[in-house]
Amino acid sequence: MLREVNQELVQAAERKLEVSLGTAVRKAKLSQTECDEIRGRIRFTDSMAEMADRDLVVEAVIESLPVKTEIFGQLGKIARPDALLATNTSSIPIMQVAAATERPERVVGLHFFNPAPVMPLVEIIACEVTSDETLRRAREFAADQLGKTTIRAKDRAGFVVNALLIPYLLSAIRMAEAGLASVEDIDQGMVGGCGHPMGPLALTDLIGLDTTMAVAESMYAETKERLYAPPALLMRKVEAGELGRKSGRGFFTYPKK
Repeated sequence: MLREVNQELVQAAERKLEVSLGTAVRKAKLSQTECDEIRGRIRFTDSMAEMADRDLVVEAVIESLPVKTEIFGQLGKIARPDALLATNTSSIPIMQVAAATERPERVVGLHFFNPAPVMPLVEIIACEVTSDETLRRAREFAADQLGKTTIRAKDRAGFVVNALLIPYLLSAIRMAEAGLASVEDIDQGMVGGCGHPMGPLALTDLIGLDTTMAVAESMYAETKERLYAPPALLMRKVEAGELGRKSGRGFFTYPKK
């Protein structure tokens, strides 16, 4: 069951799924029968009430604590008492989200990476009151049912991956801001010199400059470490609507689809 906030976005999600499955069939990664079976297992809605009978609900909205706590407040009243409530946050401490529910012991972090169908890793994060049963069920879901590689992380802003990744991305932005190298040469340096599949600025465009800034701000708010502070160049680009691939322009320019 996939819930979106209105029918327009529900229809967009359905179209996106159809395109994705159609591509998999054309590339012979799925048969038409498998495609039809997958499509038949997925339902779409714009009603939060449809979550009432779920075993597990995964929230994956924007990286905003007020938005997430509002949703978890609703889920705490709607979901079954034994349902797991998971957040896909990439940086916000899980305890801050769990505090919005009446059952914080059922709340856990399940952080998937973009694109989730392809990337093998899921970070599992327990807050101070997450129960052992919740952790066990969360790991069984991610590892046994989805076949993902799982790692455990402490409930600290950024967890494992972003605590290492975000300072790297921000350093590349500061280097471009200072004029020490062009954005093309910064990225080529990391691809050709370190064997990275993608340079840091292209990766920031893929993640979204607004998402990168929100994650950095969340980590800086908790740690006050300067290496997590968003550079001015990043803030100006977000203010200008240059958000990366999703807006067509970030550190690089992307052709319209």
